[in-house]
Amino acid sequence: MRHWDPGRPYRSYKRFRKTGRFNASPPLVLAAGFLALIVLGTVLLSLPVATYRPIGVFDALFTATSAVTVTGLSLVDIGPTFTLFGKVVLALLVQIGGLGFVTFAILAALTLGKKISLKQQALALEAFNQTSVSKIHKTAFAVFKITACIQMIGVVIFLLCWWPESSFTTALFRALFHTVMAFNNAGFSLQATQMSLYISDPVTILATTLLIILGGIGFTVLNDVHSSWRWSKFSPYTKLIIWGTLALNLAGFVLIWALEFRNEGTLATLPPSAQALAAWLQSVAARTAGFSSINVDLLSDSSKLVLIMLMFIGGGSLSTASGIKIGTFIVLLAAARSYVFQRQEVVLMNRSVSSDTVQKSLALLLITLGLTLFSILLMSIFEQAPFIDIVFEVVTAISTTGTSTELTTSLSTPSRILLVVLMFAGRLGPLTLIYSLATQTRSRIRYAETEIQVG
Repeated sequence: MRHWDPGRPYRSYKRFRKTGRFNASPPLVLAAGFLALIVLGTVLLSLPVATYRPIGVFDALFTATSAVTVTGLSLVDIGPTFTLFGKVVLALLVQIGGLGFVTFAILAALTLGKKISLKQQALALEAFNQTSVSKIHKTAFAVFKITACIQMIGVVIFLLCWWPESSFTTALFRALFHTVMAFNNAGFSLQATQMSLYISDPVTILATTLLIILGGIGFTVLNDVHSSWRWSKFSPYTKLIIWGTLALNLAGFVLIWALEFRNEGTLATLPPSAQALAAWLQSVAARTAGFSSINVDLLSDSSKLVLIMLMFIGGGSLSTASGIKIGTFIVLLAAARSYVFQRQEVVLMNRSVSSDTVQKSLALLLITLGLTLFSILLMSIFEQAPFIDIVFEVVTAISTTGTSTELTTSLSTPSRILLVVLMFAGRLGPLTLIYSLATQTRSRIRYAETEIQVG
């Protein structure tokens, strides 16, 4: 059972005074690391050299939080507001937040030839979602190599596409910035219109969506594919995530196109080929990238609901995406199927799923859903806006998607503070936050079982 020990912070402080070291749990260190990055980003983005015109400290905090949590929401227009220095800071915050500061810390330690301590190993296991210490080194280097390779290819593609319309240096910076944002599922754009300018350019749209998918599918899957290159040798988890990603993207694509092809404000004015590209980008970006091919505010309520469901599910584990994750969603579906058909085990890909995994998935769903509903309640009190837009705003923040509506910039201060908290919580994961505030102890007490009626 888990409980909060009121005396633990004081004992940790006394230990720090005596030994100079904190005894903190890995999730708490992760949370502190991301918080430190946000503070550093806020300071840098508040500097006069970072902006063409001064912005408030809260605007800098909001933008830094959005960058570190790879969300993409912003209260200011990125292109006209930030200088080259500010845009570089923004891109670095996204890159570090996307890959995780733990990856860089471990790579630095390994490069210097240092051994990883037991506490560092625990921190890495938490960050990489691994159970074996022996896999930490391999996973850390794989994350770096795969990321570098994919992003270099993306930069080359966008540079070749955009070089004819601008100078080489301008096209190169735009390609670098866009690649970092797409692969890290951030969604920041140098142009207010985002991807609508390229809606008839299949190379740009398909390259962008491919980067989003690769960044959001999870490094475990990418490493497995890189190592095996044969479907028969892929792990059951890799196969499940690939099938789940394909199914969700195609379902969103078909639904958005079917629901919006007659909407004059979104797809109706576009030719069929551009409609398909716009619907495809919007579906893929909902898995938590935040790019927009059409005006999200003009979408029908049914389409917004489709995007809300896609955002809530999110991407794969150990990826740049957030949400409850595809694996969690698949496990819950499998558990429901097993109960309906009265099977003793939860089975996926001819493999049994442990009860701990099912319980963790259920806990993650309930905690995330509870936080989402409570936040919707608060924002509905703070704002006089359509309910579907309030739900959309909350889910886009907690899933760190960043798909922006016109409601974002008109929110009151309490709602903006709420979004900052949701972005931070969504990136770390509700379970990680709860674990950070609790200690796990083993109870020697065993209670008699009882029957509770449910359903």
